[in-house]
Amino acid sequence: MSRTTAPEPVDRKDDRAPLSQGLTHGLKQRHLSMIALGGVIGAGLFVGSGAGIAAAGPSIVVAYAISGLLVMLVMRMLGEMSAANPASGSFSVHAERAIGPWAGFTAGWAFWFLLCVAVGLEGIGAAKIMTGWFPGTPEWAWVALFMLVFCATNLAAVKNFGEFEFWFAALKVGAIVLFLGIGVLAIVGVLPGSDAPGTANLTGDGGFFPNGSEGLIVGLLASVFAYGGLETVTIAAAESEHPVQGVAKAVRTAMWRIALFYIGSMAVIVTLVPWDDEAVVAKGPYVATLDHLGIPAAGQIMNVVVLIALLSAMNANIYGASRMATSLVARGQGPKALGRTFGGVPRPAVLVSSVFGFLCVLLSYWRPDDIFVWLLNTIGAIILVVWFFIAVSQLLLRRRTEREAPEKLVVKMWAFPVLTWVALAGMAVIFFLMAREEGTRVQLYWTGGLTVLLAAIGLVVQKARGPVSQDA
Repeated sequence: MSRTTAPEPVDRKDDRAPLSQGLTHGLKQRHLSMIALGGVIGAGLFVGSGAGIAAAGPSIVVAYAISGLLVMLVMRMLGEMSAANPASGSFSVHAERAIGPWAGFTAGWAFWFLLCVAVGLEGIGAAKIMTGWFPGTPEWAWVALFMLVFCATNLAAVKNFGEFEFWFAALKVGAIVLFLGIGVLAIVGVLPGSDAPGTANLTGDGGFFPNGSEGLIVGLLASVFAYGGLETVTIAAAESEHPVQGVAKAVRTAMWRIALFYIGSMAVIVTLVPWDDEAVVAKGPYVATLDHLGIPAAGQIMNVVVLIALLSAMNANIYGASRMATSLVARGQGPKALGRTFGGVPRPAVLVSSVFGFLCVLLSYWRPDDIFVWLLNTIGAIILVVWFFIAVSQLLLRRRTEREAPEKLVVKMWAFPVLTWVALAGMAVIFFLMAREEGTRVQLYWTGGLTVLLAAIGLVVQKARGPVSQDA
């Protein structure tokens, strides 16, 4: 897409958006559906939620419900803009059209940085599981193997990425549904060998809010960042057979997916297992629950599921990073060599994104106490920055789209503009809470520093290129 011309109208007969970056429509609807489903199930849910439960107790259900409502609003706004103008740059493109090139530059490169660092973190996590199964093998060798596999997958046709994600997501969805089914049977007392727990774990040992509002706040902050990954579906939608229909369907089913997978899981866990059980953090809440119910080999079963979740995230993040970089280059906001495509695949962007991710792994070994910690702190609140750009962009683009092309509004934000302002207020509250908490304050500062730096560079690039159309 040119920086000086508006995007071409979507052909409603074919339901495809033009891809001027040289990408192709290689993803099928079944791929997009599973990417949307699998994107909400990550290692953060399977493992990271344990810290939130330890802090908030049973009220973690409330924390996930509150943050889940915010995520649903954000996805609805993103879905509205992405259905109206599908683009592989997703929210970066929308921010550029709504606010200016500097905003698209800031949101896009911040998200690229987040995904690349996340690839390294997920590789480390997956390698730790493998070394547990194969003692004596070096972690770096497993990371290198995973990087090679998913780099090769993403260097090939986009349908290969779609196939990997389809089966990864199918396994994750199957695992979470099975867990929920077992949990519900145990709660009602019909699972062999277990008795119905009633409300003992919900109201006993400190009550529903055992650590008061402070515990709820810590749980809320932990839950917000567990939802990261949903944005990838709007990036992938631009390369699907029917991007408008795909985005619309994914967004409209977001509510029940979030309610079922996240809030439902938390409700099952805290009903069945005492919130202060040390195993919830040490083993992870899902393993702790299955062990509590006497499910054979629960730990190894969940290790397999977590490994799949980590590998799926690596695959999706390399894909998302490469497409975001390609979109930025196409809009004149990155080195041209990075945006070249071969057979519809942005191979230089895939390679650079993969190398940067592997570099993060090496830094975790070479400089674990300074540079790697700095990387972790820097990406701490990037997802909130992205959500902020999404909300502001939707606030500005909705009126423009209603005026210029109302037929493109196939997905609409609920109760506009009231709920958009509610979402922005919610983000402001979370930023405030992060500043209050010692454990998250440093992340907020480092992420803020990165955002300001990128915005300054974006303004310099924008000024150097001269005035551009706001429809770019």
